Amino acid sequence: MSLDFRVSDVSLPPAIFIMGPTASGKTDLAIQLCQHLPCEIISVDSALIYRGMNIGSAKPSAAELSVAPHHLINIRSPEDTYSAGEFRTDALVAMAEISARGNIPLLVGGTMLYFKALLEGIAKTPAVEPEIRRQIEREALEFGWPFLHSQLALVDCESAARIHPNHSQRIERALAVYRSSGTTLTEFHRRQQEGKQSSSDDCPYDVVQLAIAPADRKVLHRRIEKRFHSMIEHEFIDEVISLRAEYSLHEDLPSMRAVGYRQVWQYLAGELGHEEMIERGIIATRQLAKRQFTWLNGWKDVHWLYTLENGLLDSSTENAFGGLAPRELALHFLQRFTPKSTN
Repeated sequence: MSLDFRVSDVSLPPAIFIMGPTASGKTDLAIQLCQHLPCEIISVDSALIYRGMNIGSAKPSAAELSVAPHHLINIRSPEDTYSAGEFRTDALVAMAEISARGNIPLLVGGTMLYFKALLEGIAKTPAVEPEIRRQIEREALEFGWPFLHSQLALVDCESAARIHPNHSQRIERALAVYRSSGTTLTEFHRRQQEGKQSSSDDCPYDVVQLAIAPADRKVLHRRIEKRFHSMIEHEFIDEVISLRAEYSLHEDLPSMRAVGYRQVWQYLAGELGHEEMIERGIIATRQLAKRQFTWLNGWKDVHWLYTLENGLLDSSTENAFGGLAPRELALHFLQRFTPKSTN
């Protein structure tokens, strides 16, 4: 007996996305789906890629990983940067390998820029001369990244509006593109949307996109607060101390700008007291969730799984599944990927 799949008319291999705000139950849902479908999980999370960043990133536990191994976690040092383009390349390789084994790639996470890059490709921007980057870095040392952010706003106000004044990597990229080409990063992105540069930009999979979140935003906020306190109780601060001792880190690295890590770093630097660190960490996590909702509210072709405080499905949105576990509705949306027996 062998397995095949009830696939749609398109002759593309299947793939599943599970998206959602932080603390919404994505990992639990993914692990449960792995028990019903021949899936392998690929992490779509800009913090989980880093080795040693376990507590503050809510990385799956050893027990969870033993049940459902994850691809694309622990693949970089926290000293490294990692772009959406690198993620796209790595994810497509992992997806191809999973499909070749007869399994379904199950991509799970909340880094929406990575999902976007995977679906739409990366805008092809011009190569930047190293001297231009060095000049920007010299200016940053002299004037600071907020000043360079204000300079970016003068030439590319749309990019500046999307980028935090202290997000050095993105500010440098946007300024470098403009200074190299005379064209803004916003304009490059606009051209990409108006006409895809090649069909290879598209994600070559038949994708079903799921999003999970509590129906009541207050429920999510309570989960976020509870989880952050739990991280502190489980030695999150000691984790950051160990990272600082083992690696050559600074506060502007993407790893240390991650939500939670930034606030603990500021606490260890004496910039925040203990209670203020916790309060700011919770607020920053809520703001992250809000940004993730903003992405998802404009997302196309996504099936929502709204849950209650007890984690079961909200009956007001999907009456037939109300009160059931989210996996039941997810499996309903994934019927065409359900294995069937053949002789």
